[in-house]
Amino acid sequence: VWLQNMGVLMISGFGFRFLLLITLTAGTCFLMWLGEQITDFGIGNGISIIIFGGIIARIPSQLVQTAKLLQVGEIGILPVITLIVVSAVVIGGVIAIQKGQRRIPVQYAKRVIGRRMYGGQGTHIPLRVNQAGVIPIIFASAILLFPATIAQFFQNLAFMKSMSEALSPGQPLYLILYATLIVVFTFFYTAITFNPANMADNMKKYGGFIPGIRPGKNTTVYIDHIMTRITLSGALFLAVIAILPNILIKITGITTFYFGG
Repeated sequence: VWLQNMGVLMISGFGFRFLLLITLTAGTCFLMWLGEQITDFGIGNGISIIIFGGIIARIPSQLVQTAKLLQVGEIGILPVITLIVVSAVVIGGVIAIQKGQRRIPVQYAKRVIGRRMYGGQGTHIPLRVNQAGVIPIIFASAILLFPATIAQFFQNLAFMKSMSEALSPGQPLYLILYATLIVVFTFFYTAITFNPANMADNMKKYGGFIPGIRPGKNTTVYIDHIMTRITLSGALFLAVIAILPNILIKITGITTFYFGG
């Protein structure tokens, strides 16, 4: 129904809708399987690579369209230079945040087992700044898409039409909710995948400790405090990266090149 209201589908009927639903479901399952295969073969994160491929595939046509507008004078050279500089800075920032770690030093006490001595060496715990990856952005986009999709079914209601317009990409309310949900889901996903209590218990079990911190509960509190701080910085960075394309469009006026996914 939503695609028909958008003018994308010209064919109606239950049979066609059912076929479309089966096709979309099968295609989604195939992409998930393909992403898992890419991950299993050690190439990288499969789903992220597929999403990255979709973004890269649009760049050549976007560059050509931008160059044509520049030639005819519809956009100036300064906005193009601004876009290039900001894009380079963003790419460098993404790499730095993605590879960024907070290393917590860990010391292991010496233990004598039989006639051999174990432990005594120092190591560190690498805590990633962006522990959640791109999952918060995906979740936030899906959540914001749901109300707008529901509103498409009730276009005759003024309230639903106003909500659909307010939650359109690029609108102030959309950007605020988008950034807020990204921060929330970053903390949520990190809390699910990272357990400081288990890490502290394993360290205590094998005779490890953080210098200046007592093993056990104090270690858990210390690791959780550090992780909360670096997660906040990673979440804010993700939020800025997510809404930056809309800000660039407002500043430069270039709509042919969308620097984002």
